[in-house]
Amino acid sequence: MKSGFACFVGRPNAGKSTLTNALVGEKIAIASSKPQTTRHVVRGIVNTDDAQLIVVDTPGLHKPRTLLGERLNDLVHDTWAEVDVIGVCLPSNQRVGPGDTYLVAEIAKLPKRPKLVALATKSDLVSKPRLAEHLLKIASLETELDIRWEAIVPVSALTDDQVDVVAAELIKLLPEGPKYFPDGEVTDEPTETRIAELIRESALEGVNDELPHSLMVVIDEMGERPDRPADKPLLDIFASMIVERDSQKGIIIGHKGERLKQIGTVARLQIAELVGMPVHLDLRVKVLKEWQRNPKYLNRLGF
Repeated sequence: MKSGFACFVGRPNAGKSTLTNALVGEKIAIASSKPQTTRHVVRGIVNTDDAQLIVVDTPGLHKPRTLLGERLNDLVHDTWAEVDVIGVCLPSNQRVGPGDTYLVAEIAKLPKRPKLVALATKSDLVSKPRLAEHLLKIASLETELDIRWEAIVPVSALTDDQVDVVAAELIKLLPEGPKYFPDGEVTDEPTETRIAELIRESALEGVNDELPHSLMVVIDEMGERPDRPADKPLLDIFASMIVERDSQKGIIIGHKGERLKQIGTVARLQIAELVGMPVHLDLRVKVLKEWQRNPKYLNRLGF
């Protein structure tokens, strides 16, 4: 029996969360085209007959502009020190650049370096000649940065191409060990946290670049409505969407509340699928001035 931990790293929007979901076979990490969507460590569990792989999705390493950014980067470094394998996501539709080489060089400095696998994500977005060129560049990082790739795998999580190969390569590098989680579990993420993330994902679509960093969702209260027939349960969820400025509150609410209504509709459908029952979702928008820079607010929000 093999068991252990692998984490995906890469620049923001490198396809880490989408690949995590594809490996687990269920949506456990929200994905968005907005950078720095992932705000905390998400663990997905992949079970096979003779192995248990725990996939750790981390925030993208980036140049921090706020205290929140600094804490997220610390979270990434802490995770690196605890895993057996690191999968470096290098999107096929982007050139390998200074951000990528910096990231791999940082991993190379670790006192106890995990095994490394290079993942050419988003392989469906490029031609075969361009993909071949990209793979050669990835291979050249071994000499350039004095590292060793245990494998280099092109993968598309969107089309499910080579996702099984990624799983096999990661499992191959795990140590022998017991199962950490029972069969059937796909994540150790609390349901409440997953619900808050689904609401945030719904809110991120179609907004400008400034807002995603400033948006946080908190579940204020949640529970099944009493006095409902057993065959017609209803889950009541009261949630707050937190932003930093009044102008951002206006963006979330939209003209005559249309945007807030749309966010609620999209989120409610996904939450109902997650919890297996109809949902009543009550969304409020609150302003916490500059919460990303305030240690008191960050501590209260769990960062």
